[in-house]
Amino acid sequence: MNLSATAGRPRLASPWRRGAAAVLAGALPMLSFPAPSLWWFAYVALVPWILLVRSAPTGRRAAFDGWLGGLGFMLAVHHWLLPSLHVFTVVLAALLGALWAPWGLLVRRFLSGVPSPGRVVAALFVLPSGWLMVELVRSWEGLGGPWGVLGSSQWDVEPALRLASVGGVWLLSFLLIGVNVAVALLVAVRSSRVPAVAGLVATAAATSAVWFWSPRPQDDGDRARIAVVQPGVINGVGSPGKRFAREEALTRELAGQDLDLVVWGESSVGFDLAGRPDLADRLAALSREVGADIMVNVDARRSDVPGIYKSSVLVGPRGPTGDRYDKMRLVPFGEYVPARSLLGWATSVGKAAGEDRRRGTEQVVMTVGDGLRVGPMVCFESAFPDISRHLARDGAEVLLAQSSTSSFQSSWAPEQHASLAALRAAETGRPMVHATLTGVSAVHGPDGGRVGSWLGTDASASAVYDVPLAHGATPYARFGAWPLHAALLILAALAATAGIRSLRLRRLGRSAPSPRAPHAHTAHGSPARPGR
Repeated sequence: MNLSATAGRPRLASPWRRGAAAVLAGALPMLSFPAPSLWWFAYVALVPWILLVRSAPTGRRAAFDGWLGGLGFMLAVHHWLLPSLHVFTVVLAALLGALWAPWGLLVRRFLSGVPSPGRVVAALFVLPSGWLMVELVRSWEGLGGPWGVLGSSQWDVEPALRLASVGGVWLLSFLLIGVNVAVALLVAVRSSRVPAVAGLVATAAATSAVWFWSPRPQDDGDRARIAVVQPGVINGVGSPGKRFAREEALTRELAGQDLDLVVWGESSVGFDLAGRPDLADRLAALSREVGADIMVNVDARRSDVPGIYKSSVLVGPRGPTGDRYDKMRLVPFGEYVPARSLLGWATSVGKAAGEDRRRGTEQVVMTVGDGLRVGPMVCFESAFPDISRHLARDGAEVLLAQSSTSSFQSSWAPEQHASLAALRAAETGRPMVHATLTGVSAVHGPDGGRVGSWLGTDASASAVYDVPLAHGATPYARFGAWPLHAALLILAALAATAGIRSLRLRRLGRSAPSPRAPHAHTAHGSPARPGR
């Protein structure tokens, strides 16, 4: 008997109560991410949502519960945008939440009632695959990018980072959903406990196998000494000039420390260096003083081409070296407004970009110091696994992310952003330096482990890190996002199976003999004969 499906109905008979429960259940996984960072909660966080959806009386209601849960999830992981986008944050969450409606249908199809062992086994593959497709679609830059991907909640768990080196953050999400499905079945359906436990055992076995046999980046003992300069929040009239002066002072403190590179945060220079040769000369003098190249980030209108760019610019003892990376993936509404002719009104209700930034066209690997090859990214781009993977494959020995979270200092965003460096490092087998103008600066080694201490949101300081280097390619760097491809194949097989079954049913319906019409009866009950 399916107790869970019937016991919850009286309390959730009201559509409004059920809808509110779906929104709250969808929001629960946010507690797994920084700042709460309850990583272990991710293994059960979706269970209430799954139990609610499987009890839906109709497929339409299951899709609605999926949509509302997705709204709750997106609003929770992006709640820090509310001060900037206000009510538009809710609108975006509602639109993106609709991506979970098909997932709700899948949950009900495979888990409703008392599922057979075959349905349970299929659910352990189909439901994680469906979730991955949602994460893939919403990871498109125009829809907000891969912020809050469920697997990224495991950034500080060593076995999970090892799994990330094999299948990236996508493999972590797949396994987390599988565990949540198994736990939901253990709670709700007694007859499904054997296949559910088998699924949990298989997940543990796979994790152990990866731990023992997956190739690891080879640490040959080389170290790069990289300094991070974090000036902190500086407001008021003339803040770009004040910020530059503060960064200068912090950088001078690094003199004599045998550095390979100094990294400033995003928008650390608010003037085009080609149009301000005085600033370029000051940076060159700083480089000579500390004995290392300086990677700055220029957020300004270019003098050589039209438009505003955010660019990582390398400055050496003789001035800008000519190495430049222009940010390719821009933050929707923060750095440009999608379909501005239709959505330009968003600038009147929040802090959406008044003028669109321009995009770069290609990734760049730069050589600094005595031959150290570094791959720069700018802020939001550190959330995209493919960017760091391509930089590693192009020969980058160290990944760099220059960021700023000045608008969100008191929210959960800075720590969550810094935590992404651990995943990108583990995925590629390359250390990553996350340097912020404001926010949290962090460094992670080739295995994703922390290197030194983080600089918190209240810090205005510089710090030096001995960054371990590694060689060799991780399976994820070599083969890419294969869990996504596997998920596509699983869903394609599901669709093909459903199509074949539907075709067979149609053929059976056509070939079945039509029922014979009953004979007419006389008033006395005997069959009437033709002609009488």
